[in-house]
Amino acid sequence: MVDVAQVVRASDCGSEGRRFKSGLPPPLRISGNAGDFFIMYIIFTGICVLLLYVKVFFINAMKRTINTEKIPIKLWVDKIEPGALKQARDIANLSLAFHHIAIMADCHEGFGMPIGGVLAARNVVIPNAVGVDIGCGMCALKTSLKEISRKKLINISRDINRVVPTGFNHHKKPQDPSLMPEVKGRMTVVEREFEKARHQLGTLGGGNHFIEVQKGSDGFIWIMVHSGSRNLGKQVADHYYRKAVNISEKNYKKANHPKQLSFLPLDTNTGQDYIREMQYCIDFAYASRKLMSELSVSIFNEHAGEITVSDFINIAHNYASIEKHFGSEVVVHRKGATSAAKGEKGIIPGSQGTSSYIVSGKGNPESFRSCSHGAGRIMGRREAQKNLDIKYETEKLEEKGILHSIRGKRDLDEASGAYKNIDEVMENQEDLVEILLKLDPMAVIKG
Repeated sequence: MVDVAQVVRASDCGSEGRRFKSGLPPPLRISGNAGDFFIMYIIFTGICVLLLYVKVFFINAMKRTINTEKIPIKLWVDKIEPGALKQARDIANLSLAFHHIAIMADCHEGFGMPIGGVLAARNVVIPNAVGVDIGCGMCALKTSLKEISRKKLINISRDINRVVPTGFNHHKKPQDPSLMPEVKGRMTVVEREFEKARHQLGTLGGGNHFIEVQKGSDGFIWIMVHSGSRNLGKQVADHYYRKAVNISEKNYKKANHPKQLSFLPLDTNTGQDYIREMQYCIDFAYASRKLMSELSVSIFNEHAGEITVSDFINIAHNYASIEKHFGSEVVVHRKGATSAAKGEKGIIPGSQGTSSYIVSGKGNPESFRSCSHGAGRIMGRREAQKNLDIKYETEKLEEKGILHSIRGKRDLDEASGAYKNIDEVMENQEDLVEILLKLDPMAVIKG
């Protein structure tokens, strides 16, 4: 085999004696076109190895940084809609925003702050930087099944729809209070809404919430649930947003913050009350997903025989958390973004009919150890219902053999055409997460 180090041009070193003072043998002489081809082959191979090295060890998927505001805005997205960019600029100009703003690959316009945004703040919490569906998130679990017939899948989907209320529906009977998170400390809204919330526990809701049966790249069938804190979370969010507006207008008018970004100081009773009730909503949303997962497993047992489950994963994507970043303790707001600490398992779902992913966080400090929470919309709901072709959208799903939830034009707001390409989203955040598992949909249950 020829050592690459030996292939040098004669003009480089003069005579053979001077060229190999190190004691290396003279180079293999290849003349004419064959020699040129061999040298080009070696160069090409070297470039490929170098590119692979860069890909593995120096991945940098962050697309660009905007430095025109008070603090930088770091983006993991190629294109950002004007409304979302304006919101990103607004939060970057907040007097209490810390270090920089991180915008994830699934970003789109929200209320006050873009969905897919990560904001670290000093000593304050901003209700609209968490959102109204507090604690909304994902859970997934692996079943012991590797195959299931289409007939059984149809029956399972039908029965999940029967036992898990969707849309605006609630359970007719309240759920056992032992399934509810414990109320600790003063919780004005939670205490007021507690009995209603018992009817909402274990209900799916509407919009982009779903239960999916999926086939994993590991060969096993998985169950995935996406849901939030239902009306309880909205009541808490609305209550403390009004409080934040009043406090900001009364005490911080000179700060000139946008009204939608009104905040609560952490060193006040109201700020602490919000943190406590927000955490309750996070716990409630988790308990609700857990209950729906258990109901789904019981239905699998009825139709597919006794199964075992493992690898349960749960992660939220609308919340605020006190964390340490860049040497300071700050309040990290993740609105449509999930934690991606080093080695932390997470879930990034696609849109209806596309793949979802189980991932492991890389703990990238530039994103405040965060990643996207899904594919992200490219169309508003009404825009999708008006412009998408129902025949095209349903045929895409049916060609893949997916049991889907698109029945009419009004369901097109949740068609895959209304969302970004999940594979592009994943590519744009290669420096934030490592893909552990790919999950392809078999059946989709939605409100």
